[in-house]
Amino acid sequence: MIVVATTDFEVYHEVVEELRDRDVAFTTAEPGEALPETTDVVITAGEDIEAEVPVVVADAEHARQTVEEALVYLRGGEGRTVVGVDPGTRPGIAVLRGGMVVSAFQVPIERAAEVVREEVAGEDDAVVRVGDGARLEGARIIDALDDVRVELVDETGTTPYLGSGARGMGDVLAAANIALMAGEEIEGRTIEPTEGEIQVIKSRSREESEENRTITEKLARRVARGELTLEEALEKHREA
Repeated sequence: MIVVATTDFEVYHEVVEELRDRDVAFTTAEPGEALPETTDVVITAGEDIEAEVPVVVADAEHARQTVEEALVYLRGGEGRTVVGVDPGTRPGIAVLRGGMVVSAFQVPIERAAEVVREEVAGEDDAVVRVGDGARLEGARIIDALDDVRVELVDETGTTPYLGSGARGMGDVLAAANIALMAGEEIEGRTIEPTEGEIQVIKSRSREESEENRTITEKLARRVARGELTLEEALEKHREA
């Protein structure tokens, strides 16, 4: 049983709402009073709680992560966070805590590092595992995570067969598989784009431009390196 024991109304409200959204059984207690015998984990806002079970400290802005951590303890697991990333123009991201997938995302490449940072914030033992497939996008994400432990993973065979009704889930499922595979710790990944990769970016610029513009090779190279977004490169091309 999860017990919420806090006098902080904002934390209480956010945590309880998250628990209810997940249909998780819980009870409440005043800090300092005896906990129920069935208590498995306690959520507080930093109050001094005497307990022989795990105590998770919450803040209102990270209620989801708090509840996820509590659920890991409830199921008997350890709370370590592992994030798997299947890189691409819209990377799949899977967050595992205690070996279980607790959240998943698929976002534009520009937001990928930001999402990962939010999921590992304040967790010193967290690890981010990035697939080695889409080289340019993967390097861009890795370089933006310079203060996080990152491992590069051989992603061969991580994308599962998708049956009927599962279209669009491949990148996220691959990210979950990547998270489960140990990789080589890496601090950065400098990739020089190939001519083929440059041409792909130039073709994308023409497809996305309302004026049917194709950016220059110089601008395409900057996009490939993550120095510019495609939209920024198109704007610079218009201004030239």
